[in-house]
Amino acid sequence: MVSEIDLDLISSAVITAGSVIMDIYGRDFEVDFKSDQSPLTEADSQANAVIMDALSTHYPRIPIISEENKEVAYAERSDWEQFWLVDPLDGTKEFIKKNGEFTVNIALIKKGFPVAGIVYRPVDRISYSAELGSGAFKTLIGGETKRIRNDRHYLDQEKVSVVASRSHITPEVADFVEELKESGKEVDLISVGSSLKLCLVAEGSASVYPRFGPTMEWDTGAAHAVVLESGRNVISHETRKPLLYNKPSLLNPWFIVE
Repeated sequence: MVSEIDLDLISSAVITAGSVIMDIYGRDFEVDFKSDQSPLTEADSQANAVIMDALSTHYPRIPIISEENKEVAYAERSDWEQFWLVDPLDGTKEFIKKNGEFTVNIALIKKGFPVAGIVYRPVDRISYSAELGSGAFKTLIGGETKRIRNDRHYLDQEKVSVVASRSHITPEVADFVEELKESGKEVDLISVGSSLKLCLVAEGSASVYPRFGPTMEWDTGAAHAVVLESGRNVISHETRKPLLYNKPSLLNPWFIVE
């Protein structure tokens, strides 16, 4: 357990951010574009403001990296022992399409690893949460909480469900699926947006998530914590070692959730 943080408090922050997002989701909104041409809406900015206020108020000594904040140079953050990693609205493209597949994400990173995380899907008020050593949980806000566990590696399954990005399916992922089929496995492809893909593997609704394309650390940190506590792993496709955080570049390598 990460004793110095209150996961209920963090949960409250993501729920409040989710309410702000849903207020905007229900009406017309403008879409801007960042320098890398990724979309940005007022929901991203307002949700970020809610989370920044909560974290800085209750944990003023823990620094924050957020997708929507100014980039922190590696020279400044390289000696951080711990920090918050935030994506206030993961799946902005899905938000714009109004398909509901977007999430609010907060992770606590310690010495390069996610030790706590919450992923919240505002549309259906479902959260996935985890703390190191305490297990992973799926909660319907105001309703049931259940522990989630996935004990089966995808290579041990005859029927394999591969979850992939709705917006970013690559030829390499198609090749991955084809190789599974050629090995004699029955393969289903599930297309979902945002960090929900990692959570589907954590809860056992999907067998494996190959991500052979660009993502940033804030895209994976919170859900990575959930995956780890569910019994599965997030590993680099190239090195087969666990994904690390607070690297000189915040760009993730290609990875597999298995």
